[in-house]
Amino acid sequence: MAKIKLTKNEQKAQKDALKMYQRYLPTLTLKKQQLQSEIRTIDAKAKEVRAQRVALEKEFQVWIGVFGEADAFKPDMVTVRNIRKGIGNIAGVTIPIYEGAEFSRGDYDLYSTPLWIDLAADRMEKALSLDLEADVLDEQVRLLSQELRTTTQRVNLFEKVKIPEAKSNIKKISVYLGDQQVSEVVRSKISKKKIDARNAAASLEKMEKGAEE
Repeated sequence: MAKIKLTKNEQKAQKDALKMYQRYLPTLTLKKQQLQSEIRTIDAKAKEVRAQRVALEKEFQVWIGVFGEADAFKPDMVTVRNIRKGIGNIAGVTIPIYEGAEFSRGDYDLYSTPLWIDLAADRMEKALSLDLEADVLDEQVRLLSQELRTTTQRVNLFEKVKIPEAKSNIKKISVYLGDQQVSEVVRSKISKKKIDARNAAASLEKMEKGAEE
C-alpha cells in the first residue's frame, strides 16, 4: 500500500475515489455477467452448428454410398470463393457476424460424372458453410473471453484492492485527524490553564504590593 498524506485534502481525495469505485463496480459486475451469459450462448450455438455438420457428413456418406459411386465426388469440386461477414457489438466488444459464403465449383464432365454430383456439391457447400459459421462463432467466443478476463480483473481490483484500500486510508486519516483534534483541545486547555495561572499570579502579586503600600 502506498504511503498517504494524513491530511484533510487527502481524506477528501480518498472519499472521492471510494465513491467512484463504488459507482463503477456494479456496471463492471453487470458487464461481467453479460459477457459470461453471451459466451455460454455462443458456445452452445457453435456446438449445435458442429453437430449439424457431423450429421450432414454422415447423411452425405450414406447418401453417396447408396449410389455405389463414392469415388465419383471429390472434395475439391467445391471451394470457398468469398466469406461474407458483418459486424456486431456485445457489451462494447466488436465481433464478426457470419452472413454466408460464396462457393466455386470445379469443372467436371457432365457426361462422365453421375447425375447426383450437382446435388452432392450442394450438400458440400452447406457443410462448408456450417464449418465457416462455427469458426466465426469461435472467434466471437475468443474476443468476448478476452474482454471477460479484462473485466474480471477490474472487478477483482475494485472489490479486493481499491475499495478496501480506500476505506482503510479514510479510517487511518480519520483516526489521525481525530487524535490531532483531541491533542489540539488538550494543548488549548493546558495553555489556557497556564495563562489563567499567570494571570492569577500577577493579580496576587499586584494585590500584595498594594497591601504593602
